[in-house]
Amino acid sequence: MHSIKFLIIAGLAATAMPAAVPSYGVSSSIPIPDGGWDYASFDTETHEVLVARGDNVTAVNVARASPARSFGSISHGHAALPLPSGRLAVTSGKDNTLRLFDLGDGKQLASVAVGEDPDAAILDQRTGNVLVMDAHEGTVAVVDPKSAKLLRKIALKPGLEYAAVDRRGALFVNNEDLNRIDVVDSATGVVAAPIALAGCEGPSGLAYDPRTDRLIAACSNGKAAVVDARGRKLVGLLDIGRGPDAVLLDSARHLAFIPCGRDGTLVQIGLDGAQGPHVLATIKTETGARTGAIDPADGTIYLPTARFGPPPAAGGRPVAIPGTAHLVVVKTAASGK
Repeated sequence: MHSIKFLIIAGLAATAMPAAVPSYGVSSSIPIPDGGWDYASFDTETHEVLVARGDNVTAVNVARASPARSFGSISHGHAALPLPSGRLAVTSGKDNTLRLFDLGDGKQLASVAVGEDPDAAILDQRTGNVLVMDAHEGTVAVVDPKSAKLLRKIALKPGLEYAAVDRRGALFVNNEDLNRIDVVDSATGVVAAPIALAGCEGPSGLAYDPRTDRLIAACSNGKAAVVDARGRKLVGLLDIGRGPDAVLLDSARHLAFIPCGRDGTLVQIGLDGAQGPHVLATIKTETGARTGAIDPADGTIYLPTARFGPPPAAGGRPVAIPGTAHLVVVKTAASGK
């Protein structure tokens, strides 16, 4: 009888134990063509990492391990956003357009005029529309990708960066100039009061976790802001590295990651627990790796970057060494580091 009781108690204790936190590290790198880069994404239909480049899009099929392909002709690409039915939306910053491509053959299907300097773009799952952040104009362009038409613009303020839509349909947009998150009803376009981000300078990357109803914004001053989406208020700041430009959400593993390009680190954030989002680890990656994408199937992270020469004597950014552009591949030990 005592042995049965012991087994029951041991089983309950084992059930209550939290899942082990996965440990991540750099596994390998994948060559890509030279050129600048901005936001990256992962297309689950084609198993491709998609990177917006200076004048085209780079696609890397990680399932087949085939060489990278580039397609399209754009002018300073900022975001490459996979859409249903094998299509891709790409923001073209210098000519103020959103381009639509067939992801299979790389052919352009349409070009939609949006606002000045279109930067980040997200898909509103509730409406099927593409929401484009016109950074300099300070508007959100709402585009129907099926008809390739601009439906309307929502007027905010210049300085718009990345965005997210919560489970209630509210659109949240980082404003890096005003250090705040603008709030909009994505269905009606009605603008609500912004959320001040005290202690967060230059918010760029943004992600929303529906399980905890929290937003995480990457800030240029080495912080990440945690925001209660329902209460629409800042609830905490986390210490990260310098030079972040994206927040990558891994819903399946209840994790978020912030690549910090100046420090060459990737900050791993746990989303579970009574304390809310919290830093779990800082993973060494490479300088310049400031954006990226996650394969939701196995949690592998892909970070575009290159190797750089010394900074110019007159100041400014170091120049990438020709022939060194690549994706840094970050995996868990369990997935075959």
